[in-house]
Amino acid sequence: MMRTIISLALVCLAVASCNRDNNEFSNGTSDYNHTRAVGASSNDLLSSNRYNSLRIEIQYMPGYAPNAQALEHLKNFLSTSLRKDNGITIIQREIPGASSSSLSADDIRQIENTNRTLFTNGSTIAINILYTNGQYSGNANTLGIAYRNTSVALFGKVIRDNSGGLGQTSRTKLEATILEHELGHLLGLVDLGSPMQTQHKDSANGNHCNDKNCLMYYASETTDILGFILTGNIPQLDSNCKADLKANGGK
Repeated sequence: MMRTIISLALVCLAVASCNRDNNEFSNGTSDYNHTRAVGASSNDLLSSNRYNSLRIEIQYMPGYAPNAQALEHLKNFLSTSLRKDNGITIIQREIPGASSSSLSADDIRQIENTNRTLFTNGSTIAINILYTNGQYSGNANTLGIAYRNTSVALFGKVIRDNSGGLGQTSRTKLEATILEHELGHLLGLVDLGSPMQTQHKDSANGNHCNDKNCLMYYASETTDILGFILTGNIPQLDSNCKADLKANGGK
C-alpha cells in the first residue's frame, strides 16, 4: 500500500507541474520554465549544451538548516554526473517556517513560489531545494519529493526524528541519501527523462530502479531506507542508472 501511495504521489506531482509558468514566482525574471514535470530538464542539467554551470538555492525553515557534510556529498555526487565545467554553487538562506505541521504538494509549491530567488539565466541553470519543518501530508514516512523539473523538498522534521540519535543512522548519511535520490529524479531517473539504456525500472514502485542496492531504489525516499543504511554506506547509482545519465549528456 505504501509503495502504491508513493508511486501515485510522484505521478500526480509530475502531472500537476506540466501546465504552469514562471508568473507563479514572486521574483521570477527568467524565460526558463521552472514548473514543468520532473525530469523535463534532465538534459539541461546533465549536459553542457546550453548550461555550463549550476546554482543551487537551498531554502530552509528555522531549526532545519542543511547538514554541511551532506551538502558536500551532494556536490560530489553532482560533480561526477554533470558536465558543468564552470562549476556548481550552493547558496543557503533561512525562510519563515510553515504554520502547518503537514504539507501537501500544493503547499510546497506555494512556498517555493513565494520564496525562490534563483532562476536559470544565461549559461547557468538553477535548482531549488526546500527544507521544511513538517511532514508530507501524502505519506508521513516520506523523507523527500521531487515535484518540478528543478525543484525538490526534504521533510526536515522526519529526517531529524529518524537520524542522529542512539541506535539511529547518522544525519549526514540519511540526508545525503535523500538529497542525491531526489536530485536523481531531476536528472531523469528512472525513465523520467533520461531514457533507459537497459530495462531496469521497478514498475511496481514508480520511477525507481529495480536494484535494491542502487541509490534510485524506491526505499531511498521513505523511512524504509533506514534499515539499508544503518550499518552501510550512502547508496550509489548502479551501472544501469549511470548508463542512462551518460546517454543523456552526463559524464
